[in-house]
Amino acid sequence: MQVTTIGLDLAKNVFQVHGITQGEEVVFNRPLRRAQLLPFFSKIEPCLIGMEACSSAHHWARELTALGHEVRLIPPIYVKPYVKRGKSDAIDAAA
Repeated sequence: MQVTTIGLDLAKNVFQVHGITQGEEVVFNRPLRRAQLLPFFSKIEPCLIGMEACSSAHHWARELTALGHEVRLIPPIYVKPYVKRGKSDAIDAAA
C-alpha cells in the first residue's frame, strides 16, 4: 500500500505519525522517538506531510524536504476543526 499523505504531530521526545493511502485508508498510526523520525521517513516514498505549525515545525520541514517529501505547515487554528474527539497525540496527527 502506497502512503500518499502523512499527518505528523510534533512533540519534545515522541512524535505521532499517521499515514493514509489515496483512498484515505489508514496504513499506520504510531509513535516514533526523535532518533527514529528521520530514518523512518528516509525509508518511505516521498509523499505529502502535514504538520501543525509550531516553533520546531520549520526545522523538521527543512529536514523532511531534504529527503524529498512535500511538507505543508498548517496554522493551529485550521487544525482544530478536524480534531474529532478529545486531545491526544494520535488524534492530533490524524487531524
